Amino acid sequence: MAETDFPGWHGTTIVAVRKGGRVVIAGDGQVSLGQTVIKGTARKVRRISPGGRDIIAGFAGSTADAFALLERLETKLEATPGLLQRAAVDLAKDWRTDKYLQKLEAMLIVSDGSELYVVTGAGDVLEPEHNVTAIGSGGNYALAAGRALMDGDLDAEAIARRAMQIASEICVYTNGNLTVETLEAGKESHD
Repeated sequence: MAETDFPGWHGTTIVAVRKGGRVVIAGDGQVSLGQTVIKGTARKVRRISPGGRDIIAGFAGSTADAFALLERLETKLEATPGLLQRAAVDLAKDWRTDKYLQKLEAMLIVSDGSELYVVTGAGDVLEPEHNVTAIGSGGNYALAAGRALMDGDLDAEAIARRAMQIASEICVYTNGNLTVETLEAGKESHD
């Protein structure tokens, strides 16, 4: 089916912030089909625990594709316990070379609380230079806001929440219904 045959799914803004020994990944809840909002409460940030170790992941793109990638990432993490970078690189290699995976339309942000990566279908595993990264339709807005807030007194969660608020005020495919997951040394939290 050609892209013009189907109005397409739009939406999602995911931002990740690493500051003060914490990593926070926040995502909005809006799913749009063409010009219509069809769901406002989707959970696009998830916690997975392969081998008992918590990883948080946020995804943009097709939900089914993202879940297929998350399952594959979990398998990679079980095969390489404690090695998020290796698992992410192995996933990116498979994604680029496997004919089934090549058709998947999604991007991931993943973290184990210390490492933080964006994983793409082009074979990229990118670590943010400024401890902030974002993906999705409002990703550039959230990224700019997050980077601007990094030098202030706000903690990682406050930066992520404010960056998402700003993105939701600019991007019509992003709402303010957030899912936020946090990892820090020895502690976990979510809401």
